[in-house]
Amino acid sequence: MRTSPSYTASYRIEVDEKTTSIASIVDAVSSTGAEIKGLDVADSDRGRIIIDLTCDMRDSEHRREVRDAIAALSGVTAESVADQTFMSHIGGKVEIHSKVPLRNRDDLSRAYTPGVARVCTAIHDMPQKAHLLTMKANTVAVVSDGTAVLGLGDIGPAAALPVMEGKAVLFKEFGGVDAWPVVLDTKDTEEIISIVKAIAPAYGGINLEDISAPRCFEIEERLRAELDIPVFHDDQHGTAIVVLSALINALKIVNKKIEDVRIVVSGVGAAGNAIIRLLLAQGARDIIGCGRDGALSGDDTEGMHPSRKALAEATNPRHVHGSLKEVLKGADVFIGVSSGNILEPSDIESMAENAIVFALANPTPEVDPIGAGKYAAVVATGRSDYPNQINNVLAFPGLFRGLLDAKVKEITTEVLRVASVAIASVISEDELSPSYIIPGAFDKRVAPAVSKAVRRAVRDLPTVDIPVQPDMDVN
Repeated sequence: MRTSPSYTASYRIEVDEKTTSIASIVDAVSSTGAEIKGLDVADSDRGRIIIDLTCDMRDSEHRREVRDAIAALSGVTAESVADQTFMSHIGGKVEIHSKVPLRNRDDLSRAYTPGVARVCTAIHDMPQKAHLLTMKANTVAVVSDGTAVLGLGDIGPAAALPVMEGKAVLFKEFGGVDAWPVVLDTKDTEEIISIVKAIAPAYGGINLEDISAPRCFEIEERLRAELDIPVFHDDQHGTAIVVLSALINALKIVNKKIEDVRIVVSGVGAAGNAIIRLLLAQGARDIIGCGRDGALSGDDTEGMHPSRKALAEATNPRHVHGSLKEVLKGADVFIGVSSGNILEPSDIESMAENAIVFALANPTPEVDPIGAGKYAAVVATGRSDYPNQINNVLAFPGLFRGLLDAKVKEITTEVLRVASVAIASVISEDELSPSYIIPGAFDKRVAPAVSKAVRRAVRDLPTVDIPVQPDMDVN
């Protein structure tokens, strides 16, 4: 297991230079496999110095191993240890900043009373003006019940809040969208729908996050039907958008067409379902979805949940049956959104020539990426420490930027599809390689490209009509 910035720690160390050199501390720490990122002298007094040592570790146990290695040295004391990941979350990751000055009474009278009453009246007379005169114009609610958080599962709303805060940070950084975390202390489908509908007037869009399947399907479907603002379940559609964009470019590498390839998808929950639907919209014809019990098929749907039954009937045209390993033989593409280490590299060897492997389970992929690379032409993961990271941050900031700017009321499959194409198009034909099929998370070209494509795709969709008088008066 590699070291990771997720496990960065800083050690404040007091050293007696007469007994132990700094070099010996570096050697002791390095011998544990830790990657030293920085060493700074904080203080020095008569042969005793204080140093701050920062390094990346593999996990929490490795952090303790480093501490013990330091403590074992003569004349060295580890005074404190600070976990940088936890330090970055102290007090939360988001805050509110005012966009208007409050320097004097005049400013106050315009921002608040009495002037704000005029704006309230204008919105009361024409509710659609809220899209212009309030934060609704650029604000998304990131809503979760904490039932399907990362790979942690059902950990509850409070424990899910750091993820939602992080999502809000990404919205702002990459799309210029003001997003706000909303975690709900309920798992009841009807109650969640009711709450989101009740808070919707304050937001221009709803981003559903980390809600377990199959409840997430009904929640999204109902909210889309009952609200007049875009509703997006990122675990489904954000993942699907980026998977399709990566596949578009991967198929160029191996010179295959999506309508001709055999695709196997491991995991038929929220993400797998959405991926399959979007691949079908792009022209894929032969997709097999695999759950824990093997391949889904339309000729064997007895007892299936309606959402899974619909998926089975829309896929597997050859009615193939068997385990994941069995149906993978001869396939051109493997897409995993399930669990780690369910395949061996030898299983990839059984696939078709020039196979494509997207092993997206996090933190442990379905198959070892390095081992898979011995047999596959293109390999992608959900991790940042391997090439071709399939990361949802490539999708949702630009998607919502375009939706908010266009003032549309809904999201269609075609909108999702064009977003995928836009992400893929950021990489030119000359730039494409087996190790570069998807832009990096910090590629500043992505969000504008997605936003532009979305605005074009929604030209014929219903929009919010905002009649605004030139003088901005209420009458």
